[in-house]
Parts: sequence; C-alpha cells; structure tokens
Amino acid sequence: MTDLLTLPASYQGPTRALAAPYGVLGVGAGEMAASLLDTLSERRLTREGTQLILESADAGRAARDYAGLAEVSGAAVVRAGVQAEGMSTRDLNFLAPAGVAATYHLAQFAAYATGHAEQAQQAEVLLTALAAKCAPEIEEGNPARDLAWSLWQRTPLLLAAPEDTALVHIWQHLLARVGKVLSIAFELEPLYVLTGAFEAQHEKGDSKVALILGDETPELTLAREVLETRIDEVVHLPFPDGEGGYPGALALWYFGAWVAAYLAERHGASTEDSPALREVLKVLSEEEEAQERGLDA
Repeated sequence: MTDLLTLPASYQGPTRALAAPYGVLGVGAGEMAASLLDTLSERRLTREGTQLILESADAGRAARDYAGLAEVSGAAVVRAGVQAEGMSTRDLNFLAPAGVAATYHLAQFAAYATGHAEQAQQAEVLLTALAAKCAPEIEEGNPARDLAWSLWQRTPLLLAAPEDTALVHIWQHLLARVGKVLSIAFELEPLYVLTGAFEAQHEKGDSKVALILGDETPELTLAREVLETRIDEVVHLPFPDGEGGYPGALALWYFGAWVAAYLAERHGASTEDSPALREVLKVLSEEEEAQERGLDA
C-alpha cells in the first residue's frame, strides 16, 4: 500500500525526447508497459529513428534479438529494463525498480522518450488524484476497496473495446500477481463466447462479475445486456476523469493495482510476488545470463 501511495510523480528517469520515428517493443515484464503506449507509438521494429525495447532479465534473449534486428536496419536502439539481483545491466539505458511498479516507470520512460511529455504529465495528475481516493485511510467511498469487496469470492470476467484490449491482460495480470485471484479475459469477439457460455450450465454464472474496462462501446453494451441475465453483476470501470489515451490507460492500470492490493488484503494474502513466480523468474534469468556470458566469450 505504501509503494502504491508514493508511486505518483516518483519517475526520476530521463525526460528528453529521442529522434523520431519510433518503434516500441516489450518483452517479459516490459510487455505491459509497451501495451499501455499503443495510442502513442506503434509496437513494431523501426528501420530508422529510435527503437525502444522494454524488457526484463528473464526475456533477455528476445530483447537482444530485437535490438540486433533494429540496429541492422539502421535504428538507434534504446533499452530499458527491470532491476534483477546479480544480473548484468550494462546494455540498459534506463533501469526501473523491480516489482509491479516497473510498469509505471517503463511506461513513463517510453512516453517521454517518444516525445509525449504532456501525456506523461497528465497521467501523473490522474494517478495523484486516484492515490488520494484509494489510500488506506479512506474508509468510506474508497473506490478501490469497494470494488475489491465486490470481487471477493467471485470470479471477474474482463472485457474491453478492441482498441483497449491491453487493459484486459493488464488487469488479469494484476489480479493474479498482486491480488492472488483468477480472472477470465475476453478479448476477440466476446459476444460469440458470452452468448453461449452459460446456456448449458446456468449455475456457472453464479459468483461471476463482469468488469468492462475503459469506454463502453455499443458491442460492450450488448455484452452487458447478455451478461446481466446470466451472472451476478456487471460493473463499468471508465477511464478516470473520462481521460482516455495513454494517461487514462496508465491511470486504469494504477487503479487495478489498488484493487488487487485490497483483494489480497481481504483474502489475507501477501501482495508480494508468489514464491513460485520468484523461483521461475530466477531460473529464467540465470539461463539468460549464462547464455549472454557464452555469447560474450
């Protein structure tokens, strides 16, 4: 909770825009940050300008491959990664703190680097306002705590408009990694799934709550109408203050982190990474480090 409360305006990285055009790719823990930037820069390899690669130690091989391809094509490569104990950081231009908050730092780094300082600063305004509303001392009318209570002992169904599908995966990640709960993500053509998913087993709709993330499109309104006859509840979570684009996406990520933290608290679970995840990341990172040493030799 303390880490979330102090997160707004904590980015201390570079703010200078790099040479355009831009390509952004994310691997490992950097994938979520890259997905938040979809409205600012394309997730692609660029042949000129600046190639940004957001990465973590467990995905070093893919990051090196992408960096090599971009360099051969003629782009200047800038790599930003996540701190990992005992791992080499010599190829990284920016280092984000480890943990869930790395998404915020990597995303802000890339927003500034791609010339979107105004959007990065607007995101900070939204995060600051959310921190004031979601802080632990706010007991009445705390939107994150209230939603966590609604989700307690229920399975969330996650939906978003096609242009906002990154939010579905982001919330699924947060609810699992921080909140220690399973959620079900619906991405492509959800109506084809939702209109039949509960027909043969009506009881499967019990203890389910749908979360519509971001803007509610006409298709999602239809999904709401279908689900309201099949599951416990449908909740719309719009972009904070109606601010879409990158600022709204980062703010909705931040709100999801608060909700997940309160869910973990409600379940009596730790918000820290599970022992299984820590072990998996350690093994993958060690394999990547060993391969990098082999390449250097």
